[in-house]
Amino acid sequence: MSEPLLRVEHLKKYFKSPKGTVHAVDDVSFTIEAGKTLGVVGESGCGKSTLGRSIIRLQEPTAGNVLFDGKDISKLSRDDLWRQRREMQMIFQDPFSSLNPRMTISQTIDEPLALYNLCPDKLSRQKRVAELMDIVGLARRLYNTYPHELDGGRRQRIGIARALALNPKFIVCDEPVSALDVSIQAQILNLMQDLQRELNLTYMFITHDLSVVHHISDDIMVMYLGQAIEKAPAEVLFANPVHPYTKALLSAIPIPSLHNRKERVLMTGELTSPIDPKPECRFCSRCLYAQDACGAGDPQLKEIEPDHFVSCFRFGI
Repeated sequence: MSEPLLRVEHLKKYFKSPKGTVHAVDDVSFTIEAGKTLGVVGESGCGKSTLGRSIIRLQEPTAGNVLFDGKDISKLSRDDLWRQRREMQMIFQDPFSSLNPRMTISQTIDEPLALYNLCPDKLSRQKRVAELMDIVGLARRLYNTYPHELDGGRRQRIGIARALALNPKFIVCDEPVSALDVSIQAQILNLMQDLQRELNLTYMFITHDLSVVHHISDDIMVMYLGQAIEKAPAEVLFANPVHPYTKALLSAIPIPSLHNRKERVLMTGELTSPIDPKPECRFCSRCLYAQDACGAGDPQLKEIEPDHFVSCFRFGI
């Protein structure tokens, strides 16, 4: 079996606060195969975006290792990381705030080409910018327009073109369609899937929309308060969710049918604080199946069936 393109081992990212240490990402491990998409889901504040930023070192991780294509990038020097970033890019959530309002579309897409000297002269860079605009479906008449002149879908296409400019292998997609209208969401998702097939891209797709993650992902990882609590192939996770939190999330998906409605799993209790959390299951205060053992320590993510991992004491972990 080939080595996965990305291997994350015990990654942690903590932040200091006046009240203590915030465990934003706490001991997360997973792999992503080349050409595949890992969907990362969970409530707002569970650490999804921080995880993505820590992997490509937009934020420096507190501990852990990130192996990209067999190379440990968590220990790279600043210069080596600069070179490595050609292969790792990010598409941001807000397609407006992630763009420089003083730069035209062409200048925004051209910037990484100029920084990395990928084209021998300005003319070849202009041709490459035009090619990238064609690839993501931006009309060439928009070449010299500014972000404020465009709608959200076109702005996000600029972000995608900018991410593709350096021919990366891996892209962190941080809720790239959450700020868009539903019809535009479908267009952007279809574009990203087409690009993945054509360019053999590997995605880490962060979202809170379970319908979106089911549509685009090969595997799905569920996060709760900084920890990965379940990971499985997309079809397996939706057909057979195991962790109580995953079941509650999936039960919240609206079904447009009067006859096939499923019972809603309601969560009660107080949300555990991410500041200096106790060594216990972080979901136990809201779990319908909580036992005494749940407060005795942190459950570890273990494989309960092929490629299906869960972190819960109910399953002998």
